[in-house]
Amino acid sequence: MNGNSLNGKIISATKWSSITEVVSKLVTPITQMILARMIAPEEFGIIATVTMVVSFVDMFTDAGFQKYLIQHQFKDEEEKHRFANVAFLTNLAISLLLWTLIIIFSNEVAILVGNAGLGNVIAIACIQLPITAFSSIQMALYKRDFNFRILFKVRMVTILIPLLVSIPLALLGFSFWSLIIGTITMQFLNSIILTISSNWKPTLYFEKNVLKEMLSFSLWSLMESVSIWLTTWIDVFIIGSLVSQYYLGIYKNSLSIVNALMALVTSSIIPVLFSVLSRLQNDDKQFLEVFLKVQKIVAILIIPLGTVVYLYSDFITLVLLGENWIEAKDIIGNWALTSAIMVVLSNLCSEVYRAKGRPKLSLFAQLSHLIVLIPVCLISSHYGFWTLVYTRSWVRLELVIVNMFLMRLVIGIPVLKILKNVGPPIVSALFMGIFKFFIEGLFFGFAGIIISILFCFLVYFVILILFPSVRSDFKIYLKLLKVRLHH
Repeated sequence: MNGNSLNGKIISATKWSSITEVVSKLVTPITQMILARMIAPEEFGIIATVTMVVSFVDMFTDAGFQKYLIQHQFKDEEEKHRFANVAFLTNLAISLLLWTLIIIFSNEVAILVGNAGLGNVIAIACIQLPITAFSSIQMALYKRDFNFRILFKVRMVTILIPLLVSIPLALLGFSFWSLIIGTITMQFLNSIILTISSNWKPTLYFEKNVLKEMLSFSLWSLMESVSIWLTTWIDVFIIGSLVSQYYLGIYKNSLSIVNALMALVTSSIIPVLFSVLSRLQNDDKQFLEVFLKVQKIVAILIIPLGTVVYLYSDFITLVLLGENWIEAKDIIGNWALTSAIMVVLSNLCSEVYRAKGRPKLSLFAQLSHLIVLIPVCLISSHYGFWTLVYTRSWVRLELVIVNMFLMRLVIGIPVLKILKNVGPPIVSALFMGIFKFFIEGLFFGFAGIIISILFCFLVYFVILILFPSVRSDFKIYLKLLKVRLHH
């Protein structure tokens, strides 16, 4: 793949991915803002438990095949479609089996996750498992070919479901069922549209040797997904076991709203990054160049976002969730700041490992983090809910240290080069924080705080542009943008 062709595909893919994800991620927090004022925190706690179970089982239905189809170098289209068929039939069979088991043992599952009596809710919510088997393979093939334009069209239809289904149902008094029904409807439409639009259609072709070859990669990817699930949900499991559904709802919904804000940046770039790096896995020089460019772009955008949410956590909480959720301000602030650091210095590293065909590295990083995370969460939980909240937010920075070690020792990317690459936005964010400290108390009311935030962003970008490396990058991006606009 030559440089000009690659740049064109990256720009086109990023454009459609960005439009898709920005619109969808704007709808998500808007929907949550509305529903947070209609549904009690306790009911969000129920949703958190259901989502925890569904997300866990869903990992096994995909079995890591989606990442394999994106990363693997196929000989031709015929071979790619053979592998896609085997992956689809395997996904569908596993999803039906797991859904059946959940229906049979639904009450036991509900008790296990600390929500006795929710067996039927969990069983009904898991109907989406076989539904997603129809869309995950098509989605992987589109991403592999950088065809994010089709995904944009499909996503534009499905992202409206929460607004058209969940909110009206909540108004009618369906409480947490409004979110469950909305999610199932969204997955159903997503599967139908992707299947109809796709050039590849599933057939009954199956070959054991193909499955064995995919499993050699996918099992490691699946194990990595399980470890990521544990790091994501272990705190929810502990909180759900020790405190009320009220605090579980406050905690998980706060994390969800922050993750949605972070996804405004990450979800439009990371899928493209993985697809591009997978095509460049044998070209170390271009691989490193693309990674550093994307990392810098993500850092420039996400670090000030996380910093502002931390500095203005009380105001952000009031705007996003309303007065009934004001207790969540410390959760939102700490999670936002650490999330910005994690995305830039940890999450992107996982994309590097997978693109290089080495998911074992990401699995090792996650397992090493779990060794620290689980005992820390268990110990801190004995000192109260808020001690667990602060500890959980900051202990995950241990994963940054592990990933920096792996990037240097195994991948061969110097840590100093990575830190130097993201240094300008980090320094600029520190100056923004200092500026906020000095203007504290000068602005009052809603309009005053908005002005204060805008001044903080202004300080950030003024300091940022003083760095020569940033100025040169901006010139390159502007040239690329002009070229795209003229075409």
